[in-house]
Amino acid sequence: MAFKIMSLTDAAADRINEIMEDSDKPVIGVRVGVRNAGCAGMAYTLDYVAEPVAGDDHVSDKGVEVYIEPKATMFLLGTIMDFEETKMTSGFTFKNPNQTGACGCGESVQLKPADLKAIAEARAGA
Repeated sequence: MAFKIMSLTDAAADRINEIMEDSDKPVIGVRVGVRNAGCAGMAYTLDYVAEPVAGDDHVSDKGVEVYIEPKATMFLLGTIMDFEETKMTSGFTFKNPNQTGACGCGESVQLKPADLKAIAEARAGA
């Protein structure tokens, strides 16, 4: 079986489908990325995708189309996206093997790049 750059839990796939259905314009999936932010260094981003962006990596999982910014792939390889609800909060979470730390408030994380060979193999479906 091919190694996926990212995968989704059932809860994440269900929540993404709900969000897409509630969108006021047609969307085909979501785009995941990272940006510099917070005291730990990086934060995850999540946006609607109306049409694929050239060069994005693409994962189809549990009926959801996920597009990954090329610059984010090296930080997201092997990540599992989940959706969690507690009494106090709800939101998407990322179980990322490339994460080396996080800030105390949970707004940002420290990420190390994945092995370039592993990225090439994931993109090739090896």
